[in-house]
Amino acid sequence: MASRYAQWRPAAPLRRWVDCVWVRENAERPAHSQLVVPDGCVDLIWWEGRAEIVGPDRGPRSVPVRGGAGIAGVRFRPGSAGLLLGRVPVREVCDVQVPLEELFPGLARPLMERLADAEHPRAAAAVLDAFAASLLPGYAPDPSVERAVALLGGPEPVPVSDLAAELGLSPRQLRRRVTDAVGYGPKTLHGVLRFQRALAWARSGGAGLAEIALRAGYADQAHFTREVRRLAGAPPTLLLGRRGSRTAQPDSDGDSAGRLQPDSSS
Repeated sequence: MASRYAQWRPAAPLRRWVDCVWVRENAERPAHSQLVVPDGCVDLIWWEGRAEIVGPDRGPRSVPVRGGAGIAGVRFRPGSAGLLLGRVPVREVCDVQVPLEELFPGLARPLMERLADAEHPRAAAAVLDAFAASLLPGYAPDPSVERAVALLGGPEPVPVSDLAAELGLSPRQLRRRVTDAVGYGPKTLHGVLRFQRALAWARSGGAGLAEIALRAGYADQAHFTREVRRLAGAPPTLLLGRRGSRTAQPDSDGDSAGRLQPDSSS
């Protein structure tokens, strides 16, 4: 039986800061490796009976998943992980997957008690969704970071000096704030968001890779291919499972939010 991925909107109060709640159910298929690529997000996940924080990635990584495993998660938008991490800078969890109890034992204990009663991934996802909502009181996001993330999500590069001036910050202050809130600096974030936007368009079908590259803000298709290789470890045609220069429909095992990619056999 194929791996199944589903996602839905979080509880209404969370929608400004949480991209989605999601589950992946691997049923009885053999153990396999799941490709994870950068998306600028931080996830709180439940799998193998553990609650873990998955930090933002700067490059591709392969995650082993045993047969029959189920995973549930809440995905925090770029710059919004402070809701979960509080004063812990996101850069400290960049490129790592760490048990929640190592960072926040006081939060982890009651959460794990509630997760112990979850009989399937969707039940665990509901617990994680409610847990994230419980963190909202007292959360005060940095409006400068929110604005910076929005501007960096566009196709055209934004010079750090220009962005800093618009926000009334020095370039050094801007880099520090973005790095603390996102996990990496403005230039890297722009590249990751552009990469994810291009992949989303490619999966939607109806356009060739050259057109997608230009639409997303790359110099040309070769530039797009280089960036995909750097961030995903594979060329676009292989990553997206298509032949030729036309895009294909999304793989049924793909993650429409972009972090988990179609898996490879281990």
